[in-house]
Amino acid sequence: MKRRVFLGMAAAAAPFAARAAAPADIRLGLYVSAGTEPAAALKKVQDLGLPTCQLACQDYSPEMLQGVKQAMSASPVEVTSLGSSGPGKSVYDFYQGPATIGIVPRETRRARVDHLKKACEFAKACGISSIQTHFGFIPENPNDPLYTETVGAIREVATHAKDNGVAILAETGQETPVTLLRTILEVGTGNFFVNLDTANLILYGKGNPVDALEVIGQYVRGMHAKDGLFPTDPKRLGREVPIGEGKVDWPKLIQRLRALNYRGAMTIEREISGPRQLEDVKKAIAHLQKVLG
Repeated sequence: MKRRVFLGMAAAAAPFAARAAAPADIRLGLYVSAGTEPAAALKKVQDLGLPTCQLACQDYSPEMLQGVKQAMSASPVEVTSLGSSGPGKSVYDFYQGPATIGIVPRETRRARVDHLKKACEFAKACGISSIQTHFGFIPENPNDPLYTETVGAIREVATHAKDNGVAILAETGQETPVTLLRTILEVGTGNFFVNLDTANLILYGKGNPVDALEVIGQYVRGMHAKDGLFPTDPKRLGREVPIGEGKVDWPKLIQRLRALNYRGAMTIEREISGPRQLEDVKKAIAHLQKVLG
């Protein structure tokens, strides 16, 4: 998650009530972490000339709440979604991932459900319309007890979110699109949607984002603009690469999103650290602006 501290996630449209005035088209954004200086995080986005961001934040203390609210009030950057995860270790791979990511693992489920419910309250207090998270390797088999338990846990979070006027977005990656669709329908709260990570479906070998839209497109309320290559070693995830160098078909993806009337943000994520990260983000902005026209 430290690599994700600077950049990356997607934005969300209105949670479950229609907005009065939707943006004319897809807007670019950046994923940033609130860290200890949320104002500085939003300044990074503004300096890149981007109008939106998703804000990762795990500290829901009164002090952080005040800091985020002040930063948002002083910045022209729109915070479209709050990124939340944890507590506890999460390992994003094929072997440790199923036992450590999201609320599928029983050992950390209760603490993480409670943490996500706090995130909903924090988002409401800040005026952020949604929260997003990885819910984990949701079982493909709907008869698996872990699947039933996970649906119940997500429903608990989604119900609390709905009570607070907030949507929850499942970040794609660890499950197939059809499993995510089944989960959305069985949770059934009406405020549970999708944060489409364009690379994660590829990195985990679960599909590609253009085809995924045929299954879950109507539920997409946020996006991570990211690129990658399919896994060729079954022991390792595929490799993330700069936008434009991977398997995401950006023109087709954007064409399909527009056909679905998606008018949220396309939030850039580059999960590396160091100076190369900012360089790749700037190149991603130029590439996506060209494709968006």
